[in-house]
Amino acid sequence: MDFLQKSSRGISEVSGSAKLAFDGIIFIRGEITDEAADEFLEQMLLLNGENRERPIRVLINSPGGSVRAALLMYDAIKGSPAPVQTCCVGNAYSMAAVLLAAGTGGRYMLPHSEAMIHEPGLGSGISGNTSSIRLISESLMEIKNRLGRILAADTGRSEQEIEEALAFDHFFSPQESVKFGLCDKVITFKDILEG
Repeated sequence: MDFLQKSSRGISEVSGSAKLAFDGIIFIRGEITDEAADEFLEQMLLLNGENRERPIRVLINSPGGSVRAALLMYDAIKGSPAPVQTCCVGNAYSMAAVLLAAGTGGRYMLPHSEAMIHEPGLGSGISGNTSSIRLISESLMEIKNRLGRILAADTGRSEQEIEEALAFDHFFSPQESVKFGLCDKVITFKDILEG
């Protein structure tokens, strides 16, 4: 959907995403890929370049995706001079839940949204000899440990508690997410509109 935007140069047509970004809102939607992470980083750079004090609102509705791509987004959130408010507006599964918990200016969920955390998986198409499989396994264990440390820091839980929660697909209602430390508060859509 396109909108008409007034500026000192007249009226121009802008996309809905561009209009929202102009208002300090970024979406993380769908699978988290390298392309999605690059676009997110670009938007974070632009918004921080415009105003380092105005909060950036990140709305999340994602099944997760690439660990590497999500960690780039995580670093952008944590390194942003502007406070970053994260809000789950549907699902924040897997790495998207890590991003939800990363918010530096408030972490929120809508009343009927859901979060889920779990161990990193192999993905599809993994094959190779015994040595290759062992290296892949060791790499996955290092990623699991890193994610455990990240989630422990962001939720206030111990690494042991996080390890137990990551052992299976652990789904959280908004109230359970607040109790676990994935978010701070359950809000309404009206709260999002009022910023």
